[in-house]
Amino acid sequence: MSTTNLGLPQLAADQAQKHVIVNEALQLLDGIVQLSVKDRGVTMPPVSFTDGDRYIVASGATGAWTGWDGRVALYTDGAWLQLSPCIGALPWCSKL
Repeated sequence: MSTTNLGLPQLAADQAQKHVIVNEALQLLDGIVQLSVKDRGVTMPPVSFTDGDRYIVASGATGAWTGWDGRVALYTDGAWLQLSPCIGALPWCSKL
C-alpha cells in the first residue's frame, strides 16, 4: 500500500517494525518535497557526492542509474534511491 500522489509507504494495521516504514516515508518526503537538484542531464553517478545530493537522470543512464532515465536520483544513507516526481513538479537546478 502506498499513497496516491507521492507513493509513500503506508502502515498496515498489524505492521511489525513500524519505524522502518515511517523512516522510509520520511526519506522519500525529504528527497522530493521542495525539489532542487545539483545537475540535470547526467547519465551516471558522480565520483564525489554527499548525503542528500539529487540529480535528474538523463536518457541512456548507466551504472547504478541504469533504467532510471527521467527520474531523480537521491543519495541517502549510503545508497542511491530512485524518485519519481509527480507530473508538473518544478525542480530547481543549481547548475545552469
